[in-house]
Amino acid sequence: MRDGDAGAGGADQPFLALERELTVLLRRARANQGEMAREVHPDLEPAAYGLLIRLEQCGSQRTTELAAYIGVGKATMSRQLRALEELGLVGREPDPADGRAWLVALTDEGRRRVGQVREARRRRYVSQLAHWDRREVAELARLLHELNAVMDK
Repeated sequence: MRDGDAGAGGADQPFLALERELTVLLRRARANQGEMAREVHPDLEPAAYGLLIRLEQCGSQRTTELAAYIGVGKATMSRQLRALEELGLVGREPDPADGRAWLVALTDEGRRRVGQVREARRRRYVSQLAHWDRREVAELARLLHELNAVMDK
């Protein structure tokens, strides 16, 4: 039997360890997302923080693109975007490729606030992982990128 194959009790230990560690990571990520959302704006819903990050990374997008990326329906996405507009974090502009459609984009204030929160988070990672070799950090980032790519399929 090879290392990692199911052994006594039928348990595949490496995959059980992976599941356990991902569960802890995701629980912490959800809690951190709530903190970061409140840092952007005290009234921001934690789920909306991911929308702001997506808009910061990718620029203007249609509502349908955002809904597909986040994995929610158009009605849910419209409600979240309306709340973000009311907070002054996003705005809508006509889609130059289709005059009937609208693009959602960060406002200058939204970009400023998201940038501040992301920079503070980056500083926390640098501090928390200061004892790690930079190659280990790069390897972790590479492996997480690969995992995310597999999960997107």
